[in-house]
Amino acid sequence: MIASRRPLLAAAAIGVLALVAIGWWLTRSPDVARAPAAVPVRTVAVTRQDIADVIRAIGTVRSQRSVIIRPQVDGELVELAVREGQLVKRGDLLARIDDRAIRAALEQTRAQLEVSEAQLKAATLDLERFGRLRDDHVISIQQIDQQQAQVDQLHATVRTNRAAISAREVQLSFTRIYSPTDGRVGIRNFDEGSFVRTADTEGLFSVVQLDPISVEISLPQSMLPAVQTLLHDAGTKPPRVLAYDSDGGILLGEGGLVLIDNRVTTATGTIRVKADFTNSQGRLWPDQTVAVAVQSRMLRDALVVPQVAIQRGPDSDVVYRVRDERAEIVPVQVLYSDEKIAALTGVEAGDLIVVDGQSRLRAGARVKLQADEKSGEQAGKEPVGQPTRRSES
Repeated sequence: MIASRRPLLAAAAIGVLALVAIGWWLTRSPDVARAPAAVPVRTVAVTRQDIADVIRAIGTVRSQRSVIIRPQVDGELVELAVREGQLVKRGDLLARIDDRAIRAALEQTRAQLEVSEAQLKAATLDLERFGRLRDDHVISIQQIDQQQAQVDQLHATVRTNRAAISAREVQLSFTRIYSPTDGRVGIRNFDEGSFVRTADTEGLFSVVQLDPISVEISLPQSMLPAVQTLLHDAGTKPPRVLAYDSDGGILLGEGGLVLIDNRVTTATGTIRVKADFTNSQGRLWPDQTVAVAVQSRMLRDALVVPQVAIQRGPDSDVVYRVRDERAEIVPVQVLYSDEKIAALTGVEAGDLIVVDGQSRLRAGARVKLQADEKSGEQAGKEPVGQPTRRSES
């Protein structure tokens, strides 16, 4: 019976020795023990899209004409012909100041003119008589010269009186205040019955033109060549400018870029540009802060990847491309980028680009695509919204 157990014990011993040998061989094999695990990554395919290259900045709405209505003569404000917030046209009566004192002074000056004209007429007739008497040697030349001087003096007095009448008439015109522009009346600072003076620091109210209206935009001076080219190539149709509320969500108006300021602001290193907008609905308001987008060019059939795929290399921007389950580093040139997408060169349409897991990758590393990869390949095909130009400012 003991003899029958010996083959079993021998077989068991041989099996144990075989397992030990296999384990030792596995632990000693460098190819198996040191083989790195595949890095799980997510990728998207490079797609082609038309992208509007847009300059985005902050602008301030400016009225093209903003006038503070001030009295030009002292007097009682007897009438306000408009209401606060009323839309007025150029030439509409806005207010009226008491003109009785000015009218009385005007009549007095006119009377003085009549006196001077009568005196001039009499002096002229005397001068003519003196001239006839001189021929008969009845009067001296000195008397004639004195009469001529009196006539000249009265001529000057008549001109002075006429000038005084013109000045009084101008003052009288100041008692009726007309709108110098189309616009909207602001909040008034005086009521009817108030005594207003030209020295008052506040005007009666303001009239601000709302349509058309302008937006002033500050841009880094590095964008000056691009904006100059944009205006030069636009021809008769100004480059399109969109204005949004300060949060960038609500479109307030669409206008056109019209000019660049004639100098760079040295304190900030920026240039000011101006865009004009139609504003019939009054959605743009003077001194309002708005977000603006200026379409500078259209990138046709650009190669597009998500922005998160771009990595900064030692010499240039790079992306990780997956081929044959291996990662390779590809230098690229970014033509355009915003918070979502980037247009670049250096890759081909359809290439699989890593968008998640780059921190664990190196050139030649084995990769493993995650299970949701098929849905992820469509991530680069989102519609292009309102992108922002990549700038060095």
